[in-house]
Amino acid sequence: MEQFGIGLALLGAVLAALLSGIGSAVGVGMGGEAAAGIVSEDPGKFGKVLILQLLPGTQGIYGLLIAFLTLSQIGILGGSADISVAKGFLYFCACLPMGFVGLWSAKRQARASVASIHLVAKKPEQFGKAMLFPIMVETYAILALLISILAITGIGGLNI
Repeated sequence: MEQFGIGLALLGAVLAALLSGIGSAVGVGMGGEAAAGIVSEDPGKFGKVLILQLLPGTQGIYGLLIAFLTLSQIGILGGSADISVAKGFLYFCACLPMGFVGLWSAKRQARASVASIHLVAKKPEQFGKAMLFPIMVETYAILALLISILAITGIGGLNI
């Protein structure tokens, strides 16, 4: 029955990486489309629009971090992979905030990044302000990362 616990925990880790990665891929793609259009008109804006394009990519990194942390905690990346069904379910649930918030926030951050890219195209001197819009969305991805980390590390100490 402990194999079912490992399976649940592993599914949580996969979902954290998968959903956040999908969101980031979509987000960076959207930003890249907008950035390419701007750079085709003015190659000098490449550096600024590249930074704005890359911002939605952080959620994928956060999801990957949660997956690695979970895999380490459950013993798949070393140690003994022997956890109960209850503990496996807790790990599964602990991974969900990063998976779902990562997916959603990366897509929303992409929209803010695209708008900021268009702002920089018209007013390059407003780059600092333009960065604030997508960074505000990043806050919620960081909060999801934090809650997933706290939950995953807290589960390790439980005796269930």
